[in-house]
Amino acid sequence: MPSTIRIATRRSPLAMVQTRSVAAALCERDPSLVVELVPVQTRGDIDKSTPITGKGVFIDALRETIASGRADFAVHSMKDVPAEVPEPLALTTFGPRADTRDALVVRDDSPHRTLGDLPAGTVVGTSSLRRTALLATLVRGLATVPLRGNVDTRLRRLDEGVCDALLLASAGLDRLGFGDRIAQRIDPDVLVPAPGQGALAVEFDAGNEDLRSRLRAGGDEDVEACVAAERELTRRLGADCAVPLGAHCIRDAQAFHMTAVVAATDGTRLLRVELSGDDSLALGGDTADRLQKLGAEELLRHDG
Repeated sequence: MPSTIRIATRRSPLAMVQTRSVAAALCERDPSLVVELVPVQTRGDIDKSTPITGKGVFIDALRETIASGRADFAVHSMKDVPAEVPEPLALTTFGPRADTRDALVVRDDSPHRTLGDLPAGTVVGTSSLRRTALLATLVRGLATVPLRGNVDTRLRRLDEGVCDALLLASAGLDRLGFGDRIAQRIDPDVLVPAPGQGALAVEFDAGNEDLRSRLRAGGDEDVEACVAAERELTRRLGADCAVPLGAHCIRDAQAFHMTAVVAATDGTRLLRVELSGDDSLALGGDTADRLQKLGAEELLRHDG
């Protein structure tokens, strides 16, 4: 007899694409599996006018579907998931990590195709304090405007002239088939991505061992370790998506390598740490300690 798994997901086009990719991977491993999607509206989806004040606005309602038994697990963009996962839930990455880089998007007729080309007075649309802060430190004379909504909504508002350019995640644009709109994929050492950017997360009841086994079989050890380092850094700093924090961990044959930044939203101060190590979790903690010694806690509290 086929088994059935119910997956909670946000209703946005990107969330649905991501969730269907997880469902397809699970069904490929077990063709007898029946998957049902459970679309959920989160606080962040309902209220698009209020500034984002924490990662829970996109997560809480999905967690409630698991707690109530209406879904077996939920799919998230990892960068949206708070660093602390409440009991009895467990969290892991799923699948390969997509492009971690931020993307500059401009109108098709724009002659300016890179951050360095943007003239003074250019208005950049973004809902991210991290992008706002780092942009202020990289390119003087630019203005930012808060711009929330689904990816296609933001692209439409760009084309309508609400702003001159957008900063978005390359991963989301690629997954939705908008990769050809990207003018520049920005080096992650320059515009350091959000912790977890590009990775998919699956969250489930920690006591469901069969489901845990299915989901972990779809993971990637390097992705899991690098994301764990970035999330440990976030946890140690007590940070969330409402603060200007960037973290990017990679692994090569020798070690894990972490780059992390904390920036003032007005561009007046930037803290940057680069460390390497053999243990990803320890690396995340060590990087947080270095940032704290440089004054990260005060900077995050001021801008948060």
